[in-house]
Amino acid sequence: MKTDIEIAQEAKLKHISLVAARVGLSEDDIEYYGKYKAKIDLSVMERAGKEGKLILVTAITPTPAGEGKTTTTIGLADALQRLGKNVVVALREPSLGPVFGVKGGAAGGGYAQVVPMEDINLHFTGDFHAIGAANNLLCAMLDNHIFQGNELRIDPEKIVLKRCVDMNDRQLRCIEDGLGGPKNGVPRKDGYDITVASEVMAILCLASSLKDLKARLSRIVVGYTYDGAPVTAGDLKAAGAMTALLKDALKPNLVQTLGGTPALVHGGPFANIAHGCNSVIATKTALKLGDYVVTEAGFGADLGAEKFLDIKCRVAHLKPSAVVVVATVRALKMHGGLSKEELKEENLPALEQGLPNLLRHVANIQNVYHLPAVVAVNRFPTDTDAEIALIIKKCASLGVKAVLSDVWAKGGEGGEDLAREVIRLTEERNDFSFCYDEKLPLKDKINAIVTRVYGGDGVAYTPEAEAEIERLNSLGFSQLPVCIAKTQYSFSDDAKKLGAPEGFTVTVRSVKVSAGAGFVVVLTGNILTMPGLPKRPAAENIDVDDSGRIVGLF
Repeated sequence: MKTDIEIAQEAKLKHISLVAARVGLSEDDIEYYGKYKAKIDLSVMERAGKEGKLILVTAITPTPAGEGKTTTTIGLADALQRLGKNVVVALREPSLGPVFGVKGGAAGGGYAQVVPMEDINLHFTGDFHAIGAANNLLCAMLDNHIFQGNELRIDPEKIVLKRCVDMNDRQLRCIEDGLGGPKNGVPRKDGYDITVASEVMAILCLASSLKDLKARLSRIVVGYTYDGAPVTAGDLKAAGAMTALLKDALKPNLVQTLGGTPALVHGGPFANIAHGCNSVIATKTALKLGDYVVTEAGFGADLGAEKFLDIKCRVAHLKPSAVVVVATVRALKMHGGLSKEELKEENLPALEQGLPNLLRHVANIQNVYHLPAVVAVNRFPTDTDAEIALIIKKCASLGVKAVLSDVWAKGGEGGEDLAREVIRLTEERNDFSFCYDEKLPLKDKINAIVTRVYGGDGVAYTPEAEAEIERLNSLGFSQLPVCIAKTQYSFSDDAKKLGAPEGFTVTVRSVKVSAGAGFVVVLTGNILTMPGLPKRPAAENIDVDDSGRIVGLF
């Protein structure tokens, strides 16, 4: 069996100018990054004309068995194209941390990939490097301001901004810097986030224009004064220089799928610690270019889809036409209590035990957000007809169709049945609504997500979180949307509670404002904003042969 990278390297790619022409882009609309990559001018997003229909792909709660959300997204787009539709796919850029860590690449898989996959999974067009540089420039200017006399009276113990690097490096979570004497800065406790968890990443993905980007950057709260007043990037006069670093990164990237479908791959925040969606600019540009736009949001529907709908759609005034919830028999059996080693054998009781996870996600899409949904069953060779039939039966009880998807092995051809159902759903009228009114108090918004989406009983707060909520209320941040950071492996904040747990309370341990991004981050459980590498990182298997060909990349 060929690996993903072998399939990608054997593909015959079209010159990016041909991909651009397919959706009406001229050479004046794009900037070439070699033969197979380009950036799209921001003016394309502002063109007049009818906008396409937006299709969101999300998934059940992730397991080590895998779900194939990105693969399904790409395969669905290729399938729509095969059915004669003008379609564009809009995805996030992979983070180097997971690429070299546990997950591997994030450009799809099998015959449903975006290419050139090596470039996309590694440096791509340099967007993430620019984001890291802009974030770290702000950090440097902050510490330099304190070192140079601290005119703004910033309290070094109340700094909330962290440096970042796009790598899983637990060693950098908690550090002390400025050591070695007065010439080396002011000693203080510090730390790093992974780049995709930085507020600058969230800002780039939510900005609507270059002007909006600069305004959002200026609102970043870096810390507080001795009197408790917030200090911003604007106060440090850093926003202009940060914007200069991000000017080109703000433009969406154009690549292609193995099926030749145009793909806009841009931005990449994590959905368990950020909002988990590709950029607003990429999505809106795609909607100007295609009659159908297929996009995804990270991790399960309780994380990525919730934030896509409650944050991104609210900010960007987007209205989805349909939602695809991806599931696998294997993953649902893990939610039913089986280990990864037990998944090859038919086990209907375990599947029955795990199915409530899928059904809760589907019910949320239908009943909380009032959107039409279809379940895409990403089929594996070990799945039995009886297991597939059980999923179809349970989904039918909710009035939702479950459709087999075989895009990993067959590309767009394996997703045509799914595409037909998606087309049907997009023709339905929907009454899309949010989970909460943003004018509600912060605690009410958090409670709405925990009870309505997660299925929990309520929320508990640490004293630190209570104090921070009071401070944010006093500073006028209470009417921002909330971005809950929690484990991706459970509806609850306990990764061990699989399936569709009930009777649980989510504990909020800390709260902070991302004023530039425009939301309040709510940290629950033991979630970390800097992941670590596993015992056997994927990086051990990646190499370059003597001809310069990359091997072992997923």
